[in-house]
Amino acid sequence: QVRLVESGGGLVQAGGSLRLSCGASGLTFGRSTMGWFRQAPGKEREHVAHISWSGGITNYADSVKGRFAVSRDNGKNTVYLQMDSLKPEDTAVYYCAAKTGLYYIDYAKLWAKYDYWGQGTQVTVSS
Repeated sequence: QVRLVESGGGLVQAGGSLRLSCGASGLTFGRSTMGWFRQAPGKEREHVAHISWSGGITNYADSVKGRFAVSRDNGKNTVYLQMDSLKPEDTAVYYCAAKTGLYYIDYAKLWAKYDYWGQGTQVTVSS
């Protein structure tokens, strides 16, 4: 049984930082593309960032580029999202997701291509 468990969300003031973590079990973590997505109320789920199997390739949405950083520790089956210079528009539920199979950058940006999802963690940025 695959489980993805996010942690690290919370309330922060604009300009602050948070670090999200996602622990995975029940899958071959080192052969899974790991993605972070977010969904704000009334909006569609959107790609935030993803990281390839070995961590050698990362990709970010334009809205977070230069402020967020995705990383992974395959020895700990954990993926991270460091979020700096947070803005009120970053407020959303953040989801961790795992995609098995070969890495394709275009597929890795699409939430529908992911096989497993965490329960989400709320991030709220106050102005």
